[in-house]
Amino acid sequence: MVSAIVLVAMVAIGVVPAPAYDVIDVEHGGTIEGMVTLQGAVPEPKGFNLITFPDPQYCGRISNGQGWRLLHDFVVGPHGGLKDAIVLIEGVEAGKPFEVSVPLIEAPDCMFQPFMTIVRNGHAVEVVNMDPVMHDIQGYETSIEAGARVLFNTPLVMNHQHNRGDLHAIHNHSPGKSLVGPIYLNKGRRTFYMQCGFHAYMESWAMAVNNPYYALTDENGKFSIGQIPPGTYQLIVWHPQTGPGAIKTVTVKPDGKLVEQLSLAAPKGNRSAYKVMENPRFGPDTLGHAVEIDPFVEHQH
Repeated sequence: MVSAIVLVAMVAIGVVPAPAYDVIDVEHGGTIEGMVTLQGAVPEPKGFNLITFPDPQYCGRISNGQGWRLLHDFVVGPHGGLKDAIVLIEGVEAGKPFEVSVPLIEAPDCMFQPFMTIVRNGHAVEVVNMDPVMHDIQGYETSIEAGARVLFNTPLVMNHQHNRGDLHAIHNHSPGKSLVGPIYLNKGRRTFYMQCGFHAYMESWAMAVNNPYYALTDENGKFSIGQIPPGTYQLIVWHPQTGPGAIKTVTVKPDGKLVEQLSLAAPKGNRSAYKVMENPRFGPDTLGHAVEIDPFVEHQH
C-alpha cells in the first residue's frame, strides 16, 4: 500500500548507482543556483473528457466548464522558467545530513499534490484522500530497456468527512485514512509514477535520490543547492514530461558559487490523444440525465 507515482530509468541519461552516502561536517562548501527554462513552445495541457471517467460532477470542480478536465503538466513562468523540474548532483559520497522525510501525497479535487516530489529508495511514501470519491492508486517504475513494472495497486477509500452532497464544499476537514508503504526500486531505476486507475488525469511523479544535494524548481524555474563539498560532479536536470533530461559537468570550488542557466527541450508534435475537442457525441448530454459540472475550484483555460 502506497501512493501513485512512476519511476523512470535515469540510465537513459547516464546515471549509475551511487555508493552509500556518509554524513560529514562540510567545510568551505559551495553553492549552485540558477534557473531551468523550457526550450520551445509550451505544450497545451492534456485534456480528459470527464464523462469517460467516474465522478464527472465532483471531479468537474476543476475543468474548463465544457466537460473537459485539464492536466497542466507544464507550468512555465513569465520568463520561461519551468516549475517542478528536479536538479540534482550526482557523485557526492559524503556531505550534509539527509533530511528527506516521508513524502505526503494528497488527493484533493481529483488531483495528486504535489505533482513532483522526492523519495528515498527503501523509504516510505504516504498517500491520503481528501475527496468524497474513491481513488485507485497505481504505482509503477519504468525503464527504457525493461519497460514498466507495477509496484502496487491499492484502493484509496473515499473521505467520509467531506460532504459528498455539496459540490461546493471545501476541504476544511481532516484527511482520510492514510496509506503508508515502502518504495523498493529495481537497480538502475530512479523514477516513480503514480496514477489513479479511475481518474487518468490524476498523476504524480517522484525521483529517488541518493544524496541530499537536490532541488525542485519553483514557479519561476529557480533553484538553489548549498553546502556542497568542493569537487567535480554531474549536475542533472529532469522533468517527467520532457524526456531523458540533461547532464552537465560542474566543478564546485571552496566557498564558491556557480550560477547555472539550464534548459530542457519541450516535447514536439501534437499530443492528440489528449486534445480538447468540441464533440457533442461525447458531451455531458450523453449520460442521459442532467449533469452539473461547475468548475468553481479553478477555471482552467
